[in-house]
Amino acid sequence: MIALKKIIAILCVCIGSSFFCSCSKDQILGGYNSILQLAGNAALTNNISLKGERKYGDDHYTGTYKAEYKDFSDTEYLFGGTSIDRENGKDIFVSCNLEITDGTAQLFWTSGSNEPVILLEVSGRYNDTITLPEGGNYIGVCGKSFTGNIELNIE
Repeated sequence: MIALKKIIAILCVCIGSSFFCSCSKDQILGGYNSILQLAGNAALTNNISLKGERKYGDDHYTGTYKAEYKDFSDTEYLFGGTSIDRENGKDIFVSCNLEITDGTAQLFWTSGSNEPVILLEVSGRYNDTITLPEGGNYIGVCGKSFTGNIELNIE
């Protein structure tokens, strides 16, 4: 049994080595980037759990989201992912209308292990371009007893 495990392990190493040896550096990095992006998509709030309606754009970093909240106390991760080389570049343009009628709400951007950056936390409008560093980047909304609505567009 131990001999069989060793043979299987050696076979896996040989097959893996031949696979990686036949691939260029760019192909290996491209594959790694694809795996990171898939893992990053898992961190986004799934559509069933969202309070509103999200439509993705060219990727999971862009799109539109509209929602009406009533006594919402939670966090939704709406757009973003993990990527070392985003196909559409590092810049996104964020436009948001937030109306708070009760409680508190924040539109935020979180990047890597950095503290979240609050983009908007009062009723009003936010428009700005954000340059995303490599790695995990997410745009979301959190609320505490939040009643109101949000319209978010990211290009």
